[in-house]
Amino acid sequence: MLILSKTAGVFSKPPKSNIYGFLRSFSVCPGTLFCHKLVLGIETSCDDTAAAVVDEAGHVLGEAMHSQTEVHLKTGGIVPPVAQQLHRENIQRIVEETLSASRISPQDLSAIATTIKPGLALSLGVGLSFSLQLVKQFKKPFIPIHHMEAHALTIRLTNKVEFPFLVLLISGGHCLLALVRGVSDFLLLGKSLDIAPEYSTMSGGKAIEHLAKQGNRFHFTINPPMQNAKNCDFSFTGLQHVTDKLIMRQEKEEGIEKGQILSSAADIAAAVQHTTARHLAMRTHRAILFCKQKDLLSPANAVLVVSGGVASNLYIRRALEIVANATQCTLLCPPPRLCTDNGIMIAWNGIERLCAGLGILHDVEDIRYEPKCPLGVDISKEVAEAAIKVPRLKMTI
Repeated sequence: MLILSKTAGVFSKPPKSNIYGFLRSFSVCPGTLFCHKLVLGIETSCDDTAAAVVDEAGHVLGEAMHSQTEVHLKTGGIVPPVAQQLHRENIQRIVEETLSASRISPQDLSAIATTIKPGLALSLGVGLSFSLQLVKQFKKPFIPIHHMEAHALTIRLTNKVEFPFLVLLISGGHCLLALVRGVSDFLLLGKSLDIAPEYSTMSGGKAIEHLAKQGNRFHFTINPPMQNAKNCDFSFTGLQHVTDKLIMRQEKEEGIEKGQILSSAADIAAAVQHTTARHLAMRTHRAILFCKQKDLLSPANAVLVVSGGVASNLYIRRALEIVANATQCTLLCPPPRLCTDNGIMIAWNGIERLCAGLGILHDVEDIRYEPKCPLGVDISKEVAEAAIKVPRLKMTI
């Protein structure tokens, strides 16, 4: 946990004339009044610089984003100092474009909401530092946002979903199951114990999904991790090791060097994707059964929300549909563009907190960003103690 101060050096403060020249020149019709709530959301938790303005009715008035994907693909992964510099170079432009598209003055904003946890420290610092300058300049309330809370609540922007509901958040950086009882009221049922499934960029998940469509998942058998653990936690390290061994074995059999394309690559991708889907489905199935057993979910209209970048994987989504149908749950997913990191979900989370009167700061001197931060109250031990056996479902996908 780091304390951001004016001398922290995370984000060198540019001259006000550079940051606010556009904002001061921005004009609206004299006498224009905005009687409803308007929130500017800013997202820089990882490798996308994004912003949006959303109102309390869920209307997206303007948004902009700069993706760093192409840069990081060349290095085979995200390099934090590079991500930081790209955020620095683009955040002012992204916010300006968002406000311009919204056709509102910064003075008309009800608050500014920004991701401050969890994420890459260097990236979070850029967004927070820039936001605090705006907050102080325009004397607006500040709403710190938990990145995973924003993902979980996005569904309420697109669908009329009442609390409580179960959410499965799956992305390249996070994997967790939680019961959402309110805007900031979460019960954590399970989380990834190691790495998360990287299915959100073409360097990982998109490539696997694309390749798997051409493969035969029955050609190789890979068992899902933690089959004997009666909890809702996830693990992907074992799956990664098994896959690495399988690839090395096939390279030896085919007589090719490491790095060359295997003739069985599509079949391996299909098997890995299917095993990942089964693992996610089994843990989610147990979470639903636990919630119903403890009367935490309505037996009549239980809702399962799947969000995060991996939610756009159609194969995994179909596996979760099988679970939802077997447990009489309604499965809901935000549109694909709202599953990945974006400014809209941050602005909407700000609206939710503003309407609920939660976490609205008027004093930002000691605000902190937190690279690592759990979500809600962890009751995963209670889930494990329940030792719920999950009936086997036929995963015909």
